Order: sequence, then structure tokens, then C-alpha cells
Amino acid sequence: MSNSKNFVMSKNYLPEMDEGKHYRARLGFILMSTDLASESDFFKMAPEGVGVHITRLKTEDFTTNETLSRHIDHMAEAASRIQPDTKPNVISYSCTSGSIVIGEKRIYEEIKKGAPWAEPMCLVSGVVDALRELKIKKLVVGTPYLDEINSAESEFLINKGFEVLDIQGLNLKTGIEFGRVTPNYWKKFALQLDSPNAEAIFLSCGGIRSLEVANEIEKITGKPVITSNQAQFWSCLRRAGIKDKLAGFGKIFQENGLSLKKNS
Repeated sequence: MSNSKNFVMSKNYLPEMDEGKHYRARLGFILMSTDLASESDFFKMAPEGVGVHITRLKTEDFTTNETLSRHIDHMAEAASRIQPDTKPNVISYSCTSGSIVIGEKRIYEEIKKGAPWAEPMCLVSGVVDALRELKIKKLVVGTPYLDEINSAESEFLINKGFEVLDIQGLNLKTGIEFGRVTPNYWKKFALQLDSPNAEAIFLSCGGIRSLEVANEIEKITGKPVITSNQAQFWSCLRRAGIKDKLAGFGKIFQENGLSLKKNS
């Protein structure tokens, strides 16, 4: 090639460089392969200068405690694939029910194995962070899950110090079904679940389209509405040092995250 008369020789250039497109922070998320909502939600909420990097776990489209428990098998490897050269500030496993079934501590350990440079997170940690930041004690919960998962979720929240006044699930079995429930139905479902003693409404699952109606439900009820993707993303932003007060995604984004403790 070097002897060819067509060999190209560029001139010497001094390109102008800056800190790159994601100069403020980089957030990584490990999604299930069946998740139809989280990715678009994250990009809607991302402030300028904040990168959203995503990988997916191969997952069965049948959501039970047993299938969720297997997500941990490839967690470290998935974390290692998320932009290792730019080293995300935070990497979060983006599954509410899976976080509960597997357990936060074990998820953190596996993410740290694959990405020791990042603070480990999981979705349900973000939900707890948001509820505590808003000083919520009593709540109602709506999910798409089977009741075996609802039972585990209720127990988890109670053990974290919350009073679950009611938890109701749609008893759907697959992630594809979760993603096909309309935002308007989630609004109706939330209003049906609400009770006078509830201080907040939690719509649980990263794969549902509840973010789109969170603000609307808040205006109707006058109460904070927590959704899985909103709470997780808020916590990840605050952990990465991004304090932007975003409009349109619920009251939680007006909070600075002063109550957050670093995950180890």
C-alpha cells in the first residue's frame, strides 16, 4: 500500500477538542431485553451535557420471582460493557421487581465487579431514595405484576419503613404486556388506588408508561407521584452531582437529594 501512487498522506492538523458531548455526567443503565419504556423515558429526562448509556440483559418474557432471580448471573458482565473508556459516574440495574428479588447489596457487588469506577445503583434504591427525600411514610402502590411479586414488593417497602396502605397489580405476565398498557390507564388506575390517608402514589415497574402521566396525576391529587424510572433517574442524577430542577416529570425533581447516602 505504501508504494501505491494512490496512497493518501494527510497534512498535519491540530483539531480543537473539548470535554465531549457528555461533559457534565454519564449515567449507565442495565435494562431487561423486554423493557419497552425505560430507554425513551431516560432520554426525555436527560439534561444537556448528561450522557445516558444503556445495555440490556437477555431476559425471559415471563416475569416471576424465579425468572427475575436469574438476572444476577450476567450483571457484572453487563456493567463492564457500559462505556468503560469514559467510565460512567453511576451504573444502575433498571428493574424494580428484579432489584427486590435479588437484593440491593448483591446487585451492587456484581456491578462493582464489572465497573469498579462507577457508583452502583438499582432501581428500587432510587424509589426508596425518592420516598425518603419527600418524607413519605404512607403510600399506595400500583403495578403490572403477578401477586407473588406484589407480595415481595409490599414486604420490601414495609421493611424499609414505609406503610403500604394498598398494593394492587394487574397480574400481567410478560414485559411486552407491561409496555402495552396505555398511559391513560395508569392514570385511571392511580386515581382508583388513591386513598385519603396516602401521602404518595407509587406506580411500580421500569417497563410501564407511567412517566407520561405523573405530572397530571399530581395535579389531580395534590400528592407526589413516584414512578420507577423517574425516581431511579432522579437519584442517579443527584448521585452524579447534577442538581437540575426538571419540569414535567413530578415533584421529586425539585429536590436536591440531600438525604442520599453513597452506595458501596
